[in-house]
Amino acid sequence: MKKIKKSLSHIDSVDFSNLPFGKIFTDHMVIAHYSKKAWGDSKIVPYGPIPLLPSISALHYGQEVFEGMKAFLNRSGDALLFRPDAHYARFNRSLERLDMPNIPQKLFNEAIEKLIKKDSKWLKRASQLYLRPFIFATTPYLGVAPSEDYILVVLACPTGPYYTKPLHVKIETEYSRSAPGGVGFAKVAGNYAASLLPTRRAKEKGFDQLIWTDAATHTKIEESGTMNIMCVIGGRLITPKLSNTILAGITRDSILTLAQENNIVVEERDLLVKELVEALGKNDVDELFGAGTAATIISMESVEYNGKKYTLPKPSERSVSTLLYKQIEAIKRGEQKDTHDWVRKIKLS
Repeated sequence: MKKIKKSLSHIDSVDFSNLPFGKIFTDHMVIAHYSKKAWGDSKIVPYGPIPLLPSISALHYGQEVFEGMKAFLNRSGDALLFRPDAHYARFNRSLERLDMPNIPQKLFNEAIEKLIKKDSKWLKRASQLYLRPFIFATTPYLGVAPSEDYILVVLACPTGPYYTKPLHVKIETEYSRSAPGGVGFAKVAGNYAASLLPTRRAKEKGFDQLIWTDAATHTKIEESGTMNIMCVIGGRLITPKLSNTILAGITRDSILTLAQENNIVVEERDLLVKELVEALGKNDVDELFGAGTAATIISMESVEYNGKKYTLPKPSERSVSTLLYKQIEAIKRGEQKDTHDWVRKIKLS
């Protein structure tokens, strides 16, 4: 077997006080191959190009699935993974929808742990790493059929906040993110590719993100870009119920669990555009925010619908999302008792 060239670290060239999201990568990555109906062992290699044929099916038919998760450094110098089992389960649900082979949990866990340990100095400098496991099809075949070969890759990014300020958003009524019976509930590349044009056009008009609505009627709120969406009306925390067009967010589930423990009334149900807009018009919406792994919780400062702008209370006036944000962040970092077994510790020394 050809010996892999040792990588040279670029950690000292990184400004850790100003980390953009998803643009800086650690020194290594993990790779594992699937062939002949079996996964091979995972291997640590230097971060860099992967040799691929131009005919691999992922490039032509879109078989690619990914996850996004985070590792945090606690006060004892250990790594803490937040809800890795939930991310693993969702990864396999996405793989199944695209007719791709499930990944064994042992392989998933070992790949993540290997990379964190190998590049632990990055975690110690950044305090958190965004982890991106993904699988794509590699059979060189220009026919519409499931691939027979796949590659798993795990990347790690030292990262700052995904959003740096509250968001000005638009309720989308022309384009659609997903449709019933499709892949909206899965973390697949095509979902995000389809969102790029309408999101760019919205940003050109001054918006930071879109609030997606249902494809059939555009009358129901679904998601917001990279996040699930939640609002507080009359002290009740309301979020669209899960369906096959909405991603089952791990942060979403965590927030709802913590909200109920804080005696906050939670409603998972259809949230109509008409209901939200009318409540906005009456200043009855106390809070509107997005929830996701990359952002955790991010406030929305204003919403536009059919050309009319509605302004929301300042983030400093939002008691529900502020409370839940502080609690979930404290659990992630080992600063609050983890009563749900959400956190897995990885010893770094």
